[in-house]
Amino acid sequence: QASWNTACLLPLLQALKVSPLIEKVSDHKDFRKLLRTRTNVLVLFTTSASSGDSHLKLLSDVAQTVKGQGTIAWVNCGDSEGRKLCKKVKVNPSSKHGGADSPSVFCSMVAFLKDPSGPPLWEENPEAKDIVHIETEKDFRKLLKKEERPVLLMFYAPWCGVCKRMQPVFQQAATETKGTHVLAGMNVHPAEFDGLKQEFDVKGYPTFCYFEKGKFLHHYENYGASAKDIADWMKNPQAPQPKAPEVPWSETDSPVYHLTDESFDSFLEEHPAALIMFYAPWCGHCKKMKPEYDEAAEVLNKGSNSPGVLAAVDSTVHKAAGERFKISGFPTVKFFLRGEDTFTLPQLRSRDKIIEFMHSPQAPPPPEQSWEDQPSSVSHLGSEDFREALKKKKHALVMFYAPWCPHCKNAVPHFTAAAELFREDRKIVYSAVDCTRGQNHELCKQEGVEGYPTFNHYNYGKLVGKYNGDRGEAGFIGFMRSLRGRDQEKVVKKKEEL
Repeated sequence: QASWNTACLLPLLQALKVSPLIEKVSDHKDFRKLLRTRTNVLVLFTTSASSGDSHLKLLSDVAQTVKGQGTIAWVNCGDSEGRKLCKKVKVNPSSKHGGADSPSVFCSMVAFLKDPSGPPLWEENPEAKDIVHIETEKDFRKLLKKEERPVLLMFYAPWCGVCKRMQPVFQQAATETKGTHVLAGMNVHPAEFDGLKQEFDVKGYPTFCYFEKGKFLHHYENYGASAKDIADWMKNPQAPQPKAPEVPWSETDSPVYHLTDESFDSFLEEHPAALIMFYAPWCGHCKKMKPEYDEAAEVLNKGSNSPGVLAAVDSTVHKAAGERFKISGFPTVKFFLRGEDTFTLPQLRSRDKIIEFMHSPQAPPPPEQSWEDQPSSVSHLGSEDFREALKKKKHALVMFYAPWCPHCKNAVPHFTAAAELFREDRKIVYSAVDCTRGQNHELCKQEGVEGYPTFNHYNYGKLVGKYNGDRGEAGFIGFMRSLRGRDQEKVVKKKEEL
C-alpha cells in the first residue's frame, strides 16, 4: 500500500465522478475497505475539489493503464467527512512532503503502481539526462524523421540484466558524443511494440540500432563495450563482422573420443566403463562444458590406469543414438558400464566432478520433482485441454514457462502461493503451460509467448492482455484481488439499479 501526497497534482477536477476508474473515498470505513480489498493503492489527498482537467486526464490514463494491477483513489480533506478521515490517518495535504518520491509523470506513476518497490525508471536517473528517452512509437518515428544527427537507439526491457549493466556506459557515451550524435533509449518490452521489434529484428535485450537520416543501417553488438568504445564506433560505424564458422568439436585437437551412429556400439564393446556426452553444437550449456570435459578427458583418456574413458556424440548429426536413448535436452551425460546405460548424470559439469565420479561411480540423487507433479492449486494445461478449461473461468492467469528457465523457477513458489489463496473461488484459476512439452510449443507461439515466463490474463477463454506486474506473491494476489473487487462492485451496482 502506498500514499501519494500532492502539491504537484493539485488542483484536481471537481467532477471526479466522470472518471469511474478513480475511486472517491469519503470516510474511514470506506478507506479501510479499500486497503483491505486492493493492493498497490495510490491515494491522492487534496485540500479541496478544485478543477484541473490536465490532472484528471493524467490520473484517469494511469488508472486505465494499471487496471487490475493498481488502484487510484481520491480523498478530499476539504469536506467534513474527508477532514475526519485525513485527520485520522494523519495526512496533511498542504504539506510539501509527499509519501512517494517518484515524480508525477504518466510512465513513472504507472511503473510505480505496478511495482512500488521496483527501481526508478531510466528516464528518472539524472545521470541519463543526455539520453533521449522515447515512450511511444509515434515519438520514435518523429525522432527519426526530424533528427539530422546519427542516432544509436537502445531497445531494452526494464528487467534485463545486460541492459542494466550497459545503461551507465550508454549514458556516459551519450554525454561524450553530445551535440554530434544522439543516443536514445526505448523500453519495447510491452506487447504494443511487437511490430516495432519485428521490424528491427529485436530478438533479445538490449538490441542497438544505428540510424542516419531516419534510415536503419547497422546493429551494434559489442555488449561488453566501454563508453569510449561506443563513442569511437559512432565516429566510424560499421556493420557487425560476420562470425567465422565454428570448427566442429570433433575436428579440434580434443582428447575426447567422438562417436558416430556407426561406431557407437563397437566403442562400448571396447571400453567397459565410458561416460558419453550427448550434445548439440548450438547449445550454450554444452559450449560451457566442453573445456571442462576436454580437461577431464586429458587425464582419463590418456592415463594408463584410467577407470574409464570420456566420449561425445553430436546428436544433431548422429541422431540414431540420441533417439535410442531418448535424449531430449543438451547436454545429457550418461554412464555406460559393460555396454549398458547405467546412469544419467545431470550434475556432472566440471573437470573435477567428472574425474571424481569416474573413480567412484555412484547413482545420482533422485531427480527434482517437476512442478506439474507436485501437489498444488495450479492447474497445469496442455494443447489438448487449454481452450476448454479456460472457457469455464471468468479470470485465468496463465504462466507460460520452460522448466529450465531461472526466472520461471523464481516465480513458481509465488504463483503457487497465489493459486492456493484463491483455490475456493470457482471463477478464478491460476494455470501453467510447459511450453517445452509435446505440442505445447505451438500453443505458446499462438498465445504470443516470446520469452519465459510470460503471463496472460484470460476472461472466459478470451485473451484480455499480458500481465507485466510484480512476479512476487503480492503481485499475483493483488492482480486477482483487484479483478474480483471490481466484479463485486458491478454486482452491487446492478442490484442498486434494480
